[in-house]
Amino acid sequence: MTQSIWSYPADTSSPSDVLVGFAVEATDGHIGKVDEATIDTGRHSIVVDTGFWIFGKKRRIPAGMIERIDRLEETVFLRIMKSVVKAAPEYEGEGTDPNRIESYDEYYHPLM
Repeated sequence: MTQSIWSYPADTSSPSDVLVGFAVEATDGHIGKVDEATIDTGRHSIVVDTGFWIFGKKRRIPAGMIERIDRLEETVFLRIMKSVVKAAPEYEGEGTDPNRIESYDEYYHPLM
């Protein structure tokens, strides 16, 4: 069975909104800070505020794209590159809009 793009890696301790404010690192460097951590049933994700890096855009990143969480250093490490985050659908506070969820599924699923 493969991991869902919406599930945190099995070896991360129970994630929560405590991640808000944590730094976010892609495989090739810093990309921003966690602005939100969603815990929708079956659809866990973080929303990253990229700041000046891509002109203040926010990106919703499914929990399955997280490699690990270092709670001591308050850093979330992704298993994807900056370019993947930059090209991802823009987060617009869409909540559970099925069309937006589908766009994330289509974009991130091939990366699993």
